[in-house]
Amino acid sequence: MTRTTLDTAALAHDLRLAVMRFARRLRNQRVDTSVTLTHLSALSTLRRHGPMSAGELAAHERVQPPSMTRVVTALEGMGLVTRTPHPTDGRQVVVALTERAGELLAAEGRAREAWLSGRLHELTAEERAVLREAAGIIDKLVSG
Repeated sequence: MTRTTLDTAALAHDLRLAVMRFARRLRNQRVDTSVTLTHLSALSTLRRHGPMSAGELAAHERVQPPSMTRVVTALEGMGLVTRTPHPTDGRQVVVALTERAGELLAAEGRAREAWLSGRLHELTAEERAVLREAAGIIDKLVSG
């Protein structure tokens, strides 16, 4: 192996671990722990893509439809989604966010950003500048 290959492999290892730890810490900054991370993920998908069938939501979330049906049932029971008849397919329903879900997602986002902002204030201006550049590079990595 070349030195470049070894350096790249070491960077991949270190970056993977750092991103996993960072994501875990960020996920732990919760407002309402009665809503699971699976629930939040489904709600976020609905916010990003709009109302859709449970099957479409399952595909977006990469889970089996019966699992998503359980998630949607739980979310409906919490008043976070509504189910309405599908306009063209009587066998399906359309799942949509409620106002309460939008408020919950906004609060969750604010909590995570407040935690992160506090941590960023602990860094030097130079470190924050490096992270600003890294954010763009990470976006480039995940978009390709």
